[in-house]
Order: sequence, then structure tokens, then C-alpha cells
Amino acid sequence: MTWANGSGRPRPPAERGPGTYPLGVPGDASTTAQPAAAAPPGAPTPTGETRLALVRRARRMYRELVRLYPDAHCELDFENPLQLLVATVLSAQTTDRRVNAVTPGLFARFPTAADLAGADRVELEGILRPTGFYRAKADNVIRLAQALCERHGGEVPGDQDDLVKLPGVGRKTANVVLGNAFGVPGITVDTHFGRLARRFGWTAQTDPVRAEREVGSLFEPKDWTMLSHRVIWHGRRVCHARKPACGACGLARMCPAFGEGPTDPDAARSLLRDGPRA
Repeated sequence: MTWANGSGRPRPPAERGPGTYPLGVPGDASTTAQPAAAAPPGAPTPTGETRLALVRRARRMYRELVRLYPDAHCELDFENPLQLLVATVLSAQTTDRRVNAVTPGLFARFPTAADLAGADRVELEGILRPTGFYRAKADNVIRLAQALCERHGGEVPGDQDDLVKLPGVGRKTANVVLGNAFGVPGITVDTHFGRLARRFGWTAQTDPVRAEREVGSLFEPKDWTMLSHRVIWHGRRVCHARKPACGACGLARMCPAFGEGPTDPDAARSLLRDGPRA
């Protein structure tokens, strides 16, 4: 699959950037609530650092992530905003790799929003079966495509307010599409990003919207989208949920959670992964 710029690699998102899981699929975290206000300058930080110290440490960590993952990008394959929107909806409760295995056939059969809106449900379910929860996902995709046709002439809108009004689209999904297809900066708070942001002491929030705002306040908006990609890459490859590879982590000296996983370098290296698993 080629990308929107005609190359075999994704177009760098010009420091750009987030929404949510489709409605009706377990694991749904969708919300259209506005982000909570960032903590005031004098408010306590999760680690007890001063606000200035936290900002400086967070930005040092990001510079190291840039060094570690210079080629980070969205790991869902897409050629246009519609494909990315649908692929993000399908990524609920499955892996990017599995979605990428399904979408070429899906978009070859149903290339436009109008095609998806009129899709035979049984045929669509058969195509989506490998992604899990395929009946709910087929329903979501059809309703989403119908809404695109009815409200936007079959085109994906490049505005968050319009995106989050679509069926099954919340802030995370909207920001994924905006950041990677339209160049609008945003932070994608998925499972990996939320876990690492708390381990890093960037936020203590478990609510994705509040975490998005608090973490965003630590960085320049131009960095938000690539920050999201690099944190997610690190979460998939090194800083795992159950046993982070602390002893093989380039961020170890700056991380308040160092020691949650094995600190022995050899033991830690055995936990490293090369590519996306979720």
C-alpha cells in the first residue's frame, strides 16, 4: 500500500496529531467532552517536582524519544482520510497488524463512503471478521459512512467538532485522523500513551481527556502528534504494561518509574519487541 504522498512511507505529519473506539465495541472510551483545564503553574505535579522542572524533564525525555524513534509514524496503513478513519475505528480491541491485513481488501471492495454506506452487511461482516467484534464493527462502519454521505458529501471533515459528531468517533479517533491526514496537532491518548504518561510522571490522570490536556501543556503544540507516535512506539516496544524493560530503556535515568520492570540489562533486553503488538 502506498501513502497519500505517493511514496511507500507515510508523509511526516509536520509535527501534527487524536478520538476513540467505536460505539458498541467493548473497550469503548469515546467521549466528546471538552478537555479539562491544565493545572495552574503553582499546582503540585505528580512527582512533586516544580512545574518548571517537570516541563524540562518531559522535554528532555521527548528529545531522547526522537533519537530512539526517528522514523515513528502512524502504524495503520492508509491512503486517504476515509481509510484512516475507518481503520482507526476497526483498531478497537485488535492489533494494527490485523487491521492492516484486512483493510486492503475492504477498500478494494468498498473504496468510497457511499460504497461503505450501501455495503451488504453479511459481506462486510465476513471481511471484518478477523478484527474481532465484527458484527458491531460492521454496523459502526455502515452508520459512520452513511453519516459522512448525509452530512459531508461523503468526505471526511477536517474539523474536530464535526468529526466527534459522527457515529462512533470521539476525541482519540478524531485526533488520529486530524493529526495524520490533515496536519492538525493533537495528542492520541490510547492505552500505551496513558500508561507511559503516568509512569513518566507527566500526569496522574486516568481520564483520557484530562490526560491529553495535562500532557499537552508540557510541550509545544507542533510536537504533539509526533510525541504521540513516539510514546506509543516506546510503549509497544519497551515500556510494556506488565513488565517494562527498564534495564534496556533509553529513558531510564529520567523516569520516576524505573525499577517497575527488570533492571538487569540482559533480562530487560529479552523483553524488547521490534514491532507493534497492539
